[in-house]
Amino acid sequence: MSNYRRFFVPGGTYFFTVNLACRGGSLLTDQIDDLRLAYGRIAGEMPFATRAVVILPDHIHAIWTLPDGDSDFPTRWRRIKREFSVSVGTTCSRSVSKARKGEVGIWKRRFWERCVRNEAELAATLRYVWGNPVKHGLADRAVDWPYSSVHREVAAGRLPKWGI
Repeated sequence: MSNYRRFFVPGGTYFFTVNLACRGGSLLTDQIDDLRLAYGRIAGEMPFATRAVVILPDHIHAIWTLPDGDSDFPTRWRRIKREFSVSVGTTCSRSVSKARKGEVGIWKRRFWERCVRNEAELAATLRYVWGNPVKHGLADRAVDWPYSSVHREVAAGRLPKWGI
């Protein structure tokens, strides 16, 4: 087991990567409505600002800013993952450990996060999130991928119609 320690900054902005356990599938995009409901419900109960999000077939990239005095992103992700898992009712092959803990095996247990330290890092991370479907060969341009907050930015006039 690694000695990884999460970096908690109350009110911080974080970049996340959250993966399915069974990579290569398309569960997240196939069940996008269930994922949107779970995400929205938890965001309503434990608020955070989504600076950017992109849903790919088997993983999510997101940038969140938490409320002042709050650094509890692990609970938010745990609840989003659990609610989505319950709603889709799908299981993957599970290890003995996951079965013993009642996990359905859809998600990797851990997720990756990084605290965004400044505006330059935020700008680079936004480009990475929105450009990820292009990187994975899922779209020719970021604006061509339907499961991305890049469309919100275009509609608000913060990005050109052709996107990034």
